[in-house]
Amino acid sequence: MEFDDNGDGSGVITSIEERKNQLSRKFPKIKGSGRRGERLEQVIAANIDRLFIITSILDPGFNNRIVDRILVAGESSGIETVIIMNKEDLVEPDDDFVRYWKGVYQEAGYKIFTTSIVSDTGLDDLTSLISEGTNLFWGPSGVGKSSLLNILFPGLNFKTAEISNYSSKGKHTTVTSVLSDVGDNKFIVDTPGIREIDPYGLTEEDLCHYFREFIPFIHDCRFNTCTHNHEPGCRVAEAVEDGDISVERYESYLSMLETIEDELF
Repeated sequence: MEFDDNGDGSGVITSIEERKNQLSRKFPKIKGSGRRGERLEQVIAANIDRLFIITSILDPGFNNRIVDRILVAGESSGIETVIIMNKEDLVEPDDDFVRYWKGVYQEAGYKIFTTSIVSDTGLDDLTSLISEGTNLFWGPSGVGKSSLLNILFPGLNFKTAEISNYSSKGKHTTVTSVLSDVGDNKFIVDTPGIREIDPYGLTEEDLCHYFREFIPFIHDCRFNTCTHNHEPGCRVAEAVEDGDISVERYESYLSMLETIEDELF
């Protein structure tokens, strides 16, 4: 998209280029509506080169289900994705919980590391991964996403807020996606914190392809229409029993599969 600045804070869109990808989710459900069926698409951003999933170890606690849903959104759009577990200073060094989850995602083929703006942990690693192009940061509310970006790029001055004492969940401070030029042909997209996400445009047939560790097994199932849920001779389910696929990742898959099935009826 080309944009002409009028010099008064406004502008005119002069052309719109073709999208190479887009990161989307379904519009959040309206409480009490009781409605089923396909929900509309909410585009978070387009033409993304790198997706950084920002989560926290504590305050608020790590939520692997949200991480997995964002991973699926990134995989379905063909976007390189990195996972960051922030607030490392709140746990002991070499914490068992952190080590376990790092192992789960490393075995699935993802880059994952810890960060902290208090102890400066991982900030150099994160900086080295922010390359030319558009880098989008996405994650739950209150995990310290905007604080991280403010430390790395002081000129951004993104708003931050404390965790809610009532719910122990994050408060929304970023209300819309913001694209910032940080120099050297690098762009940062800060996004609103989320409390739920359903990736958009998924089908029962395609979902398993967005779980990287499923790929070596999905073609060895007894039935080529296997949903890897209840069918006999499912090689994916066997891989879970054998410890080749983590139980937590498989449960995330089943949860998303159930969401898709619910919307078909």
